Amino acid sequence: MMDPEVLERIAARRAELDGLEEQLVKQLSEVRAERDELAVAERVWQRMSEQLADERTKAGSPVVQVAGRAVRLVPDRGPGVAESA
Repeated sequence: MMDPEVLERIAARRAELDGLEEQLVKQLSEVRAERDELAVAERVWQRMSEQLADERTKAGSPVVQVAGRAVRLVPDRGPGVAESA
């Protein structure tokens, strides 16, 4: 026969573990939801970056023909070049 005190301890521990399991399930669900949101945000950011790069390329200074060669009217400024240059 089993001691009633041991049975009570087992039942109490089981209840404690059940509560912990519920907390962990909830936490795991929240973590997965946030991870999914971050993946969506990353895709949106990537798409926007590509669109901005395309717009910058298209918005560059116009290209004209000079002596049969394509020349930009105003050359694009590179990094480290002052506005006055």
